[in-house]
Amino acid sequence: MASGPNMMDPICLVENKNAQFSVNQKALQILENISQPVVVVAIVGLYRTGKSYLMNRLAGQNHVECCTTSRASYLNPGFPLGSTVQSKTKGIWMWCVPHPSKSDHILVLLDTEGLGDVEKGDSKNDLWIFALAVLLSSTFIYNSMNTINNDDLEKLQYPGFTEKLMRMETKPDFPSLHFIWTVRDFTLELKLNDDPITEDEYLENALKLIKGSHPNVKKANLPRECIRHFFPKRKCFVFDRPVNDRELLAHLDEVLESQLYPKFKEQSNTFCSYIFTHARTKILREGVKVTGKRLGTLVVTYVDAINSGSVPCLENAVTTLAHLKNSAAVQKAADHYSEQMIQRLNLPTDTLQELLEVHAACGREAIVVFMNQSFKDENQDFQKKLLEIIKNKKEGFLQQNEEASAKYCQTKLDQILKTLKESISAESFSVPGGHKLYRKAMERLQCDHIHVPSKGVKTNEVLQNFLQSQVAIEISILQSDKALTDAAKAIADLSKIMSFHFFCGIHTAKSENNRVVVGYQPDGQGLSHRILKSAPDVWHQAQNDLLTEEFSRKAEEMKAEIKHLRNIIEKSKKDKASWISKTLDGLATEATAILSLPAKVIGWGLKGLSSLFILKAFKHKKCLLDEITA
Repeated sequence: MASGPNMMDPICLVENKNAQFSVNQKALQILENISQPVVVVAIVGLYRTGKSYLMNRLAGQNHVECCTTSRASYLNPGFPLGSTVQSKTKGIWMWCVPHPSKSDHILVLLDTEGLGDVEKGDSKNDLWIFALAVLLSSTFIYNSMNTINNDDLEKLQYPGFTEKLMRMETKPDFPSLHFIWTVRDFTLELKLNDDPITEDEYLENALKLIKGSHPNVKKANLPRECIRHFFPKRKCFVFDRPVNDRELLAHLDEVLESQLYPKFKEQSNTFCSYIFTHARTKILREGVKVTGKRLGTLVVTYVDAINSGSVPCLENAVTTLAHLKNSAAVQKAADHYSEQMIQRLNLPTDTLQELLEVHAACGREAIVVFMNQSFKDENQDFQKKLLEIIKNKKEGFLQQNEEASAKYCQTKLDQILKTLKESISAESFSVPGGHKLYRKAMERLQCDHIHVPSKGVKTNEVLQNFLQSQVAIEISILQSDKALTDAAKAIADLSKIMSFHFFCGIHTAKSENNRVVVGYQPDGQGLSHRILKSAPDVWHQAQNDLLTEEFSRKAEEMKAEIKHLRNIIEKSKKDKASWISKTLDGLATEATAILSLPAKVIGWGLKGLSSLFILKAFKHKKCLLDEITA
């Protein structure tokens, strides 16, 4: 069999020890591994009436002729037959074989211990064996000897049996069983009122209700009513004796096929052919096919009920099966949803709507899968559970989508950011006007990022987070730009004043009676020298005072500007602009040193001092570069 074990021998399914039933776990595991629908044929009847022999024939374990011995050779022993008055079968035995005519089904044969065994001493055992056979099977065979008579029907009238059995049906849609009555060693003629009748007509006549209202009549009719009610489809087979030899009858499992009566072989073959053709798949309410795994659940449910002292109820078993089946349906539908989402989604999606549309389609498919697999989800509890699972899975996919988008956006942003970092490394922004250059670079970066395709739902968020992280750096660049620009302007203003005096070559010389001003001016061929005559001391002192006053005023303006810039920087991130403070300190020192010199010294090497001052203004640019690129 495709998904079930290849059972070479039957195995005990329900053990009956000390009036206590238990399920054999090995047999249960065999059923667990059968995923195909099952056709369950169970047989009950009085002990030592040949039930096991018929089940062996259904299993295909017929005797074959041995060419080397007069004894029979067997494919395998099969169900034990026994040759004494002691019952061989205890509990319920199971044999799973490939169905001979339904390739996708498994034939499950259940052989039960004999009813009326004197060794048991407790009629309740017979009741529960009978009940289990009825509840587990799709085709139920009752085996009797010689005839169908009132005594046979009354033997089924165990104390409270029919009342309890009737209570097992709690719904009008109880799945009807196929009932077969087999009569062994039948020696009578099939005639009624001297007219020939069929085997089925023989059974129906035996099940006719007796007219009358006497209590004995009602008692006699009760098993008839039970059979007619539970088994609307009925069939009867009668069998001649297989052999007449009593010795052979006692060891029927060793009898060669050639030793059997032809009539019996014909009847047996007809019986087996009918079972293979007409025996139904085990079906519960609403057309749910029972697989081996579900059959195992039924066995456990019924046996637990019997052991707890209650009636093995189909409704309870169906509820248990519904829970298991619907739980499995929920899992299968949820798995389908996950599989389809993974197949159809290419994370990150460009938009949230794209993901939601795929979710909706996969969700609808999952509901269809559940509906096809579910059973008796009357309050839609399991469907609601499935919807909750799908909702949670959707949230998971949304999170995965966001994470994939964020990761992809950050990767692409890092690649684009490489150009900006290179510009910073090249000190492109550490110059007067650097902030404007930086803004243009950031605009290009944003434009490049926007044009990257398939970034997903986190595009704007990642970009805004990046821009926010650059605020401190931009403030530092802006402040350094302003400091450098202001410093350069201040130096330029001082240089203009100092250059004027340098190129005028002002200096003084004393004479005995008056002061003479000597001037140096370029004449295109070099410097010409002339003496400015008779400049009074008052004029010279005024010029000197004017120069000193101009220098002092510029010095104060620079100090105020430097102080203002330092206050701004301290309000921003000090670690990002520490170099500006140091630079301004240097500027202040240099400016103070230069501007405090006597006026007549200023004329000495003013151009060189101006160059040194400018150099000092930029000597700390490296600090900003290191901190920005860190």
